[in-house]
Amino acid sequence: MSSAVVSYVVNGGPRAVAPATAKRVADAIRTLGYRPNLSARALRTGTTKTLGLVLPEINNPLYAAWAVALEVAAAERGYMVLLINSDGDPESDHRAITHLAERQIDGLLVTSSMARPDLAVPSLQGIPTVVLGVLEKGPGTVSIGVDAYAGAYEAVTHLIGHGHARIGLIIGGGSGGNPELRESGWLAASRDAGLPDGPIAREPWSRAGGYEGGMRLFSSVNYPSAVFVSSDMQALGLLRALHELGLRVPDDVAIVSFDGTEDTEYTSPSLTAVQQPVKAMAVEAVTAVLDLAASRQTEHPLHPPKLILRESCGCEH
Repeated sequence: MSSAVVSYVVNGGPRAVAPATAKRVADAIRTLGYRPNLSARALRTGTTKTLGLVLPEINNPLYAAWAVALEVAAAERGYMVLLINSDGDPESDHRAITHLAERQIDGLLVTSSMARPDLAVPSLQGIPTVVLGVLEKGPGTVSIGVDAYAGAYEAVTHLIGHGHARIGLIIGGGSGGNPELRESGWLAASRDAGLPDGPIAREPWSRAGGYEGGMRLFSSVNYPSAVFVSSDMQALGLLRALHELGLRVPDDVAIVSFDGTEDTEYTSPSLTAVQQPVKAMAVEAVTAVLDLAASRQTEHPLHPPKLILRESCGCEH
């Protein structure tokens, strides 16, 4: 039996093989324990069928959901995903990208916690790259993101519909420069309704940050009756703070969070959340990076989020 016939069976083509012959080849492969040499195949075909993925923190439920969705989307196209968890800062991102580039990946997917991740990495030259989860498109990059402004605006408008006239914000990042889009949407919704600006707590994007933000906003007597929280991680910390302060959700404080990960469905009370369409964005991201690899133009608008109504805003669930 020729090596070409064996290759056709292993690779599913390019020529058809008679069923009886294909069965003999398959039986021989099982008997001999044969495994294809992927390195040799990569040299021959010019592709490793591997995509690199950089995540800033795998313990964040949002990024874990991204990882699973991207792996599934890539597998459907015949690719595997090689993941590196970074600390989310430029130096760690650069180091992770360099390690992946050395492994001859066919494309790179970067999920960053930064509004505009720094991708000025020499090792990226010639590697198709798509940035995931960013709220604003950076110059010279292909990115897949969610319309965070619209999501925040809808969340705050919904809280206003419940009769709340002073709505606070817990958000990560500093106060320098232009406001982040979730903050802009929160602010615009209140102002469009003729309401005063609510208080802001700027704390890290973490459970601890949400806890500290909750303690800061709600330890005083004059606390807001509702709060928009810019990440589910922070919302989990906020729930702990409100419990310790003896405040009930939603009776004393209504909450809407941003991200809509699975955790929000299982808190007590369950969290109303602006849900990012992670699965749809993952499919589009894999398509985009493979389009770039094939030298095809690709352009992708922001995806609309969905407001999931549960108990924390005061809605019946």
